[in-house]
Parts: sequence; structure tokens; C-alpha cells
Amino acid sequence: MLFLVPTKFLLAQVASDRPNILIAIADDASYPHMGAYGTEWVQTPAFDRVAGQGVLFNRAYVPNPKCAPSRAIILTGRNSWQLEEAANHVPFFPQKFKVYTEVLAEHGYHVGHTGKGWAPGVAETADGAPRHLAGPPYEQHRTTPPTPAISDNDYAANFEAFLQERTTDQPFAFWYGSTEPHRRYEYGSGIEKGGKQHSDIDDIPDFWPDSDSIRTDMLDYAFEIEHFDRHLGRMLAALEERGELDNTIVVVTADNGMPFPRVKGQTYEHSAHMPLAVMWPEGIANPGRVVEDVVSFADFAPTFIELAGLNWEKTGMHPAAGRSLTDILYFNQQGQVNPARDHVLLGKERHDIARPYDWGYPVRGIIRGDMLYLKNFEPDRWPVGNPETGYLNTDGSPTKTYLLDHRTTPGMYHFWDWNFGQRPAEELYNIAKDPDCLHNLAEDPAYGQMKESLKTELYRKLKQQGDPRMFGRGYIFDAYRYAHEQTRWFYQRYMNGKANKEDAGWVNESDFEEEPLSVQKQ
Repeated sequence: MLFLVPTKFLLAQVASDRPNILIAIADDASYPHMGAYGTEWVQTPAFDRVAGQGVLFNRAYVPNPKCAPSRAIILTGRNSWQLEEAANHVPFFPQKFKVYTEVLAEHGYHVGHTGKGWAPGVAETADGAPRHLAGPPYEQHRTTPPTPAISDNDYAANFEAFLQERTTDQPFAFWYGSTEPHRRYEYGSGIEKGGKQHSDIDDIPDFWPDSDSIRTDMLDYAFEIEHFDRHLGRMLAALEERGELDNTIVVVTADNGMPFPRVKGQTYEHSAHMPLAVMWPEGIANPGRVVEDVVSFADFAPTFIELAGLNWEKTGMHPAAGRSLTDILYFNQQGQVNPARDHVLLGKERHDIARPYDWGYPVRGIIRGDMLYLKNFEPDRWPVGNPETGYLNTDGSPTKTYLLDHRTTPGMYHFWDWNFGQRPAEELYNIAKDPDCLHNLAEDPAYGQMKESLKTELYRKLKQQGDPRMFGRGYIFDAYRYAHEQTRWFYQRYMNGKANKEDAGWVNESDFEEEPLSVQKQ
């Protein structure tokens, strides 16, 4: 049953002026690593303010947990398998797909971004000019960052510069894309500059061992999330000083999970489950609510288009897979607001160039209720990339190094296997009881009927959405060119002695295995 909002209430929520839109996206941060979710080793007062004065979402998911495809989903309202080349990481963005920022600009919005917009990849107009999918860049203001690993972009100052260029009373849509907490980090900065301690961390995922170096890595990650949050706080203050916060919808999230092994770039619970808080003083009913509806990044664009007073069918955008979140924002209920929001689809194709011929690791999945079902279409491939080229779909880090250095330590092989090893064709997890996704129920007869039901539903919905992989054309995702020429075909060039380890980027030289262990073939 759908909850219908009374027309009188809806009309009361529609301001005479179209709302401003501020979306703030941290680069690589997992749920629940924001203070509002009860994580005490990360201090995020700005995020917590948005949650406390708006709506905190407990079950928000990104359908493809990697930078470029995640951001493409936000911009288009479509799932990545509906976006041709843009399903992949570092693609050429198809000119045919119009994005919400372009539509808002056409209809009078002042549009811009600072930091990381849609990236990485190449987006151009038909005449070859750069196509700024997140809006024109505002990058002129710089600052001295807390560490050399943190960007010197003064995000908040650039937001104020953006506001100053507006025409009086012109609504705005701004994209704040920090490059934190993306790697690399200054090792030990969370302790030395953030005042944190190893003992602050009360929970380490079971797929990592407990070590000081991993705890230090996690605290460095927390320190960078806090940098993102400080700039968000300054942006909220700037809007408040201008008297514009009340009519601004503020959406705060991250693009994919934390840049650690078995998380970023994978399709597990920690990979795809995102923090999300939305504030809009003039529009949200009963602020301070916590909701349990399953929502998708594909829902953002339809929300923004609706709030701008536009009809999606008349925007020139392709049909959306997502749906506007106004049913949640306008209704005053906590918990499950709309019972129809009970599932989300997941999937991935090629992320980083970690395999022969730049092949990807194709996956599709569905989360319904407490269950996560995954179909790995090419289980003979390495899910995070081949060992001999450094497992390139896992960023280099102290955590990754620790796991690889201890892969032959007695009693620790299972950590390597969980983080880097090959996977079966099907996986099934109870994410309420097993959020680390370590206990695969796919072969358990007790879950056979549930697995088949989820698989049937997944395939049916993917066919409805035109997923090429459902029609025997999944090979096209491997055929799309990797956009960065300097790393294209890295596997072949490295194995033939025509590329060096440092050419790969984002991994450590020690990540490359000269002679993979025989047990890795089991």
C-alpha cells in the first residue's frame, strides 16, 4: 500500500520560489561512519545537524559502488547498466544521456560545482568541448590543508563565490564533491593531528585482522571525513547568514564505500550501503525523523527535477529507474514510510584496469529485506584484479599491505581469501545478521527457495530495464574503451614489459605478486 499525501499538505509544502539544491558528496565513505549513526570515532557535527533537522536514512544504497558509475547514477536517475559506457569506471560518458544539472540550468537555475564532479572519465559535447556534468567548476579559492594528502581546495569559499555570481532571487543547484576521504592519507594523521586513539574504534569488520596499522588507517580515514564535514558546516553557515537555508534542500551522502579491501568497488553491504541525510526546513514534514525505506542513488535526480517544478518526460532525459523521495520528505512518519520501497538492485562491470584485455568483473544483485543475493557472471576472473598486477580494484593502503604481507602467516590465509580471492557464481547473505557478508548461504538447502525467488526477481527487473547482460550482450561492457590512454591495456603492457608498476596508480609496488601462491588457484 502506498501512503498518499493530502493535496492540502502538499500545497503547503511548495514554496513560492523553487528550492535551492545543495548536494554534498564525500569521496569513499561507508555507512555508518557519521556521528548521527552512533559512530563515535568520527566527528561530523554538520552531517548530524542535517540529520537532526531533516531526515536520516538508514537504508540508502548506491547501485554501483565506484566513483564514476555512482556519480553517473546520481546525475541521470538511471542504473549503471542502463548507461552504456557510463556503467564502467573511467569511461567516455555518452553524449545521449542528459543530466539533471543541464536541465536545471535550462530552466533558470544557477548551477555549479566544486571539487570532484562526475569523475574519473571523459565527458565532451558534440563539438568536443568539455562537458561539466556537475555544473561549471568553481575552484579559484585555495587553502592550506591539514595534511599534504588532503586537497587544498577551499570548498566552502568556492561555494560562496558561486553564490555571489547569482542573479538576485535565482535558485541554485550546487554540487560539493570533496576528494576526501579518498586515498592517499598521511599515515598517523588521525592520531597526531586529529587527537584520536586506537581504542576509539569499537568495531573492526571481521574480514580484517585487528592490528595497530589497520586501526591507524581507519583513524586517518575518519580524519578526512571530518575535513569534508567542516566544509559542509561552513556552507550551511553561509546559507544561514544569507537567510537562504530554509529554502535549500541539502542532501549529504558519499559516492561509494570506504577505500579499503573488500569494500570500495565491491558489491557487498559495506560497499553499497551509504550514509544519507536530507534537510529542507521549508519542505520536510516532522524533521528529526529516521526512516527505514530502501532508497537508491537513482532517486536523487527525480527528486530534484520534481522539486524544480518540472515534468521528467519533458526534460529530454532518458526514463528514470529511480523515483522522487518526496513521498518520504512530505510525509511525517518515521520508520518505513512507503512499503513499496523495499528493495534495491546492485551491479558492476569494469572498474579499474586490473585484468587481461581490460575485462571487468560483472555482477548483478538485489537487496530485499534482510537478504542480499549476488550473481557473479565470470567467477573464473579475479574479483579485485589479478595478483600479478597488484589487485588494482583495491586501492593501495596500510590495510591492504598488511593483508598481503600476512597471506602466508599460519591462521591468516582466510583474510587474504575474503579480501582478494576468487568467488563462487552465486552469493547469498543475511545482511542483518551478517553485515560483513562472510557466511554465504547460496548453497544452503534451507535458503534454496529464497535464493531462486531473489534471482528470478532480479533477472525480471533487469530485463525490464534493458540490461544488455540479460540479453546475451554483456560483452559490450568489456568492449567499451577505458578512457585514460596512459593506463588503457595496462595488464598486457605490464606483462610484456612495456609498463611499470608505478604506471598503474593508486596501488603500492608491493601489491604486485611476482609469483602468486598455488593456494590462490584453489
